[in-house]
Order: sequence, then structure tokens, then C-alpha cells
Amino acid sequence: MLYVGIDLGTSAVKLLLMDSEGGIRKIVSKKYDLYFPHPGWSEQNPEDWYTQSVAGLGELLEGQDKSQVAGLAIGGQMHGLVMLDKDDAVIRPAILWNDGRTAEETDYLNEEIGKDVLEKYTANIAYAGFTAPKILWVKKHEPENFAKIAKIMLPKDYLAYRLTGVHCTDYSDASGMLLLDVEHRCWSKEMCEICGISEEMLPKLYESYEKVGVVKSEIASAFGLSDHVVVAAGGGDNASSAVGTGTVGEGRCNISLGTSGTLFISSDHFVSTKGQTALHSFAHSDGCYHLMGCMLSAASCNEWWNARILNTTDFAAEQAGITDEKLGENHVFSLPYLMGERSPLNDPYARGAFVGMTMDTDRTDMEQAVLEGVAFGLRDSLEVAKSLGIDVKKSTIVGGGARSAVWRKMVCNILGIRLEFPGSEEGPALGGAILAAVACGEYPDVRSACEKIVKVTGYEDPDPVLVEKYEKRYRQFRLLYPALKEAFPKIQ
Repeated sequence: MLYVGIDLGTSAVKLLLMDSEGGIRKIVSKKYDLYFPHPGWSEQNPEDWYTQSVAGLGELLEGQDKSQVAGLAIGGQMHGLVMLDKDDAVIRPAILWNDGRTAEETDYLNEEIGKDVLEKYTANIAYAGFTAPKILWVKKHEPENFAKIAKIMLPKDYLAYRLTGVHCTDYSDASGMLLLDVEHRCWSKEMCEICGISEEMLPKLYESYEKVGVVKSEIASAFGLSDHVVVAAGGGDNASSAVGTGTVGEGRCNISLGTSGTLFISSDHFVSTKGQTALHSFAHSDGCYHLMGCMLSAASCNEWWNARILNTTDFAAEQAGITDEKLGENHVFSLPYLMGERSPLNDPYARGAFVGMTMDTDRTDMEQAVLEGVAFGLRDSLEVAKSLGIDVKKSTIVGGGARSAVWRKMVCNILGIRLEFPGSEEGPALGGAILAAVACGEYPDVRSACEKIVKVTGYEDPDPVLVEKYEKRYRQFRLLYPALKEAFPKIQ
């Protein structure tokens, strides 16, 4: 049989076709627009997700035995607010995960409602990117739109709704809304009351590998599919990516160097952050739990530096001058907070900065600083995990940034852990296909599927000399944000 995995990303949708053995038959990608209607805001049109996904599905299935397509699942960008009216029409453009407009609402939740209360209700505190602060923002600034709300959806779940007609979500994605009682895997009545919404406005909850419905007959007919193609609940992009890298079970770790940067640690049981709110405590797509630190800007920092500042798309050429002897020796630092920052700072006012330039600073130094700044940011989340007694000795690494050998080497030595390279770097798309296969009974559970499908094809171990050099640089990096913190809101 064949299974479709869909990665509904921030800049494009990627569709992957996988066979029963885990072999990848075909991959298709379709881009869509991202809108910035105000500095720090980030929006998309949900209709674009659907039209591009459908177009991509047609290309993906071209030349394939469509009778063999058994199921699909979607891994998607988290936290985005999609609001539907009583006719299931989209009320306004979706407010995305990297949107920074909700500083006041986030402060209200954390300071007036209280972090301790939020942790009791949801296992997490409020971040500007989460869904609940967005709901409060709409309630305050667009009351006419708030009054129309009949359903609140997440991005991937809107696509699933368009394919099946079912209002659904999964526990991993719902964990990032600040509306889910993560430990008990149910909607928080208290958080609904705080946000002024009813539980009926929220979609039905499923495990990521559970069937939510089948592809609508008219869509199936248009693509020549059977009328019983299963749609599984899917997962948030990071949980789906973790499935695609085999990061399931106790104590496994995955690092993603995508648009955002994440440190993802899986667990068999619910893990309280014990007030260490820099990490999120979320449900996982394997039916268990995970901790996650998320940077808002990771590979996007390097894209910004190259495309916008240097006006080049030849990233490899810019990194060519970063030779081994330069590693751990750079005198320039970069703060990677181009969209504010989530983990571990929780500061929507934080901004990017270069520090330490001198008259002999050159283009390569600046490029190196950008890459190192992201790695230092990931190290910040690792340090919080260590404070909770979690000992991470190795991690898989995926994402566009992970294709850079020099960037992988920086991450390896700045974090001081072994990095393993999975055979496939398709992340949420592969994870979605695996979840679809489990939903169709191809595999008994997610872990069994991962053991069969996911393979490690290479690794890199830290160099003790380089680890020591970077330890000194990291301690210097840690001085910079506190020194600038009070200035950031004053210059905006």
C-alpha cells in the first residue's frame, strides 16, 4: 500500500508518497505567500494551504497506482489561529506561530492570571506565538470577528477539515494552543473561560495515529482514489518530524534547523517542567509526551543574512571560508532574535544584533556569527533540560540548516553531544506518512513503524578541544542578551 504524508510548512507545503516498507516514492513541494501586514505580524490565507496542497497531491499521484493509496496524515506549523464562522468560512487571515502582536495578551496571561495557574491548567506558560494569546488579541482588537467564531482550528487541522469535513485536532498540536490540559489530555475548561470561548468551539481531540475520517468522495473521485482513503489526525510539525527521525520513546532527542529551531526530547511519561518554563511540556505523536525548546528564528537567520543583506542565494559559497581553524575563534557574536524569541527568553521584544565587530571583521566572520548564534540559542534550551535532570548525550538533526556540514559541526561542539544523521531528512512529511500507515493498520504502533522505517546513516562526535573553545564563547554569548534586554522595547 501507499501512504501520503503532508508537511504544511510556513513557506510551502511538501507532500511525500511512502510505500509499506518506508521507501519514499516521490516528493512534491508547492509554495504559498506569507504576509507581514505590520512589523512583527505574520499571516497567511488558509485557502492557499488548500489550493496548493490539492495541486501538489495531483502531481504526487501522477503516474502512481492510485488504487494502492490507503491513507494520509498532515504534520503542520503549530499555534496558528484559524477562525471559522457558522458556515465554516474563514473569518480572517490566519495569525501564525511567528507572529509577535500578542505581547500585551501574553503578559496578561503570565502576570495577571499567573504562570503557576497556567502551568496548573495546561503544563505551560503563555508565549506570544501560542494560540490563546491570539484569541485574546482578536477579542480585544477585532470584536466583530471574535463574535463570528464558531470553530477555532490549527493550520493542519483546517486542511484536514477541507479534506474530510471533520473538525479535528491531535494532542501534540493542541498542546501548543495553551488551551489543552496536557497531562490529562483534555481541553481545559478554565482556559476556555479565560479566553471567552466555549469548548464547543474547539475541534475533537485524537491521537496522531488515529483515523479521523476519510477523504471526501468528490475529492477522491477527482484524483482517482478509492472512497475509503483514511485520514489520520497527524501532528504538530515538531512531533511529526520527531516521528520521521525515530525520536519516540524514553530520552530520545531531535534537533531541527528549519525556519525555527527546536530541541525535542521524547518521554514515556508526562514531564513537569517544575517552573523551568523555558521548555514546553507537550503531548507527543506516539501517544506519550515530550519536552521542547523552540527558537523562532534558526535557518531563517541565515536566509535573512544571505538573501536580504548579502543579496545572494549561494549559501555554500558564503560558508566556504569558515575553515576548521576558525571554529571557536570568532570574535563576533550574533543574537538570533529576528522575530523576538520564545525558548528560553519568552521575549517578543528581543531583536537580532551583532556584537564584537572590529576593523578587521570580514564577511566570513559575520556569516560564522550568524550560524554560531543559532547554535548558542539551541544550547540555551539544552541547559534548561540539564537543570531538570535530563542527560542528553546524542541527538538526530534535521532541517534545511542541517545540510550544512560546518553548521552541524558547530551544533555538535557547542552542545557537546553526538549528532546522528537519519537516512531521510523529510521530517514532518515522512512522519505524517508513518502516522497514516499506523492508522491504516500497516504497523501496530508508531514505535514499531519507526524501528522498521527510520535508519541512521551517519554521525558526528564532538571534538574535546573544540568543545572547550566553544564553552568559553558560549559563556560570553550568555552575557549579551541580559545587557540589551532593557533596551529592546525602548527602541521599537
